[in-house]
Amino acid sequence: MAAFHDIESTLIDRYQTTVPEAVHRALRLGKRDKIHYSVRPNGEVVMTRADASAGNDPVPGQFLGFLARDLASHPKRLLAVAKASARRC
Repeated sequence: MAAFHDIESTLIDRYQTTVPEAVHRALRLGKRDKIHYSVRPNGEVVMTRADASAGNDPVPGQFLGFLARDLASHPKRLLAVAKASARRC
């Protein structure tokens, strides 16, 4: 794949660099977004925008979904927490 733009940035002493404006616009990067690097066997590195959901663990979401369904099906199972128990948390 041919490059449309050749863009450079400088690596500072702490191995950090600024993502050039053209690159963060092309990747639609915002502050605190994550960047994914793919290192190919030939030494080429491809930088893409990391999928925000890629690092999410599906288990907590599945468990919360289970709780929501259970509470909707059996609302009488929902009980108030005693004040003494709440203070321990």
